[in-house]
Amino acid sequence: MIAVILSFSDDPARLELRPRHRELLAEMHEQGLLVAAGPFDDQSGALLLFATDDAAQVKTALARDPYYVAPGVQIVTIQPWNVVTGSI
Repeated sequence: MIAVILSFSDDPARLELRPRHRELLAEMHEQGLLVAAGPFDDQSGALLLFATDDAAQVKTALARDPYYVAPGVQIVTIQPWNVVTGSI
């Protein structure tokens, strides 16, 4: 799996792109690429979990969505993540 962590600023520009962004997330989920995604409760950022170990595939998926380069959105990390307890 690969975890992507985003950071959000107070810039509201990202909100205009959010509806299409969520459509793209739903598409990736339906395709089996995205396990889960959502914002942190404090709206400081978000977590996305991808069902692949291929970072290039994740970066390609992120590049399709202008949300990730919108003002107010920063990709903090894209890194492999291992499930130790529980299942996904």
